[in-house]
Amino acid sequence: MPVTRKKTLAAVAALSASALILTGCSAGGGGSDDNVLRIAMGSPGEAQIRVWDDVAAQFEAANPDLTVEMNYQDDDLYQTIGLPNLLNGRNAPDIYFEWAGARLEQRAADGFAADLSDAVTSGPIAGLFDDEVFGSLTVDGEIVMVPHAADVANVLWYNEDIFADAGLTPPTTWDELLATCDALDAEGIIPIASGNKDLWAAGNWLAHLTSRVVGEEAYSAALSGEADFDTPEWVEAFGYVEELADHNCVNESANAVDDNEGAQLFFQGKAAMHAIGSWLVSWAIDEAPDLNFDYVNLPTMPGEGNQESVIGVVTGYVVNAKSNKQDLAAEFLALLNNEENVQAFIGAELTPMALSASSGEEIDSRSAGLINMLESAPAIVLPPDTGYDLETANALYAALAEVLGGQTSPADAVAGIDQKLG
Repeated sequence: MPVTRKKTLAAVAALSASALILTGCSAGGGGSDDNVLRIAMGSPGEAQIRVWDDVAAQFEAANPDLTVEMNYQDDDLYQTIGLPNLLNGRNAPDIYFEWAGARLEQRAADGFAADLSDAVTSGPIAGLFDDEVFGSLTVDGEIVMVPHAADVANVLWYNEDIFADAGLTPPTTWDELLATCDALDAEGIIPIASGNKDLWAAGNWLAHLTSRVVGEEAYSAALSGEADFDTPEWVEAFGYVEELADHNCVNESANAVDDNEGAQLFFQGKAAMHAIGSWLVSWAIDEAPDLNFDYVNLPTMPGEGNQESVIGVVTGYVVNAKSNKQDLAAEFLALLNNEENVQAFIGAELTPMALSASSGEEIDSRSAGLINMLESAPAIVLPPDTGYDLETANALYAALAEVLGGQTSPADAVAGIDQKLG
């Protein structure tokens, strides 16, 4: 089906422009003089890895004296210390995955993001994307990232068979969600699987919940450091997280297991729902090909926020400004986004943002629906850990996890965020 992404990028660009720049150090990470093109990213899943490895082989065939070295790291490692260590290491990546927003701005400020403006306007990448997609990928007038995908960072996936057997329908309001949790818990079924050991998995979902309660402006102001968290509105928002715990909505092990273990509870039919992002579709292709599942957006909440908001982010690839293979890197990104490889990614259940994505391989109906939901969203909320300062995001995530795990009260958790941030 035809898919366009102008609205998505325009909306995310507006939010990304207001995100606070991360603090960090800028050192090291010089380019290597060998014949190796190094590419780094968090693991995109086996289906997409097969496409990446094939693109690498294509590039090596076109450049016989060159080796393409793919570095797939654990997602959580990559997002926190993995990428900074790589960039400051001896054999730093020439191309690396990043999120639009504060993280991308920080890479540019630290000198790790090359200016790709010429490559995009008149070089090998020219004509592959709609010009409007580069709004959120431009820092100080320079295009510093080539887009890859626009992800919905969280929806509520549900097992259609479990719901049908229990006579339930997907919840669309907060009261319906709590009633659904009660019904499933009574049947001995985990209502919502979560693997929140690294804090972001439930953190993104619960952050979206809080934005629906306090409102998008208050959410962004607090995460940007322009306002305190310790307000009656934020305490109220955390109160709904406490209700999730009171109704046994989430597995007791949520804060002790990682995102993969949380997903397995859903894949194996032990949990009826799973709150995670659009990448679950491609993940399920390899892990649970027979799973009958669909999604709903976050149920509506009582509060000030737009109750049809979507939490989403633009991702893509940056060329290291310290690399001496910047021209080759731009050529690789052009190959990555040619029509043949774009269709291969669609076959792996990821829909790239390249113009050619609108023709050829049929997009999974769930993936297509998520893209349309993101494009038509009246409000887009940025995930805390990619759209804002990581220290602030982690403080929010930790507080949410404490309330979800019944370790502290909403009032104490909210006050603790401001105390931690000082």
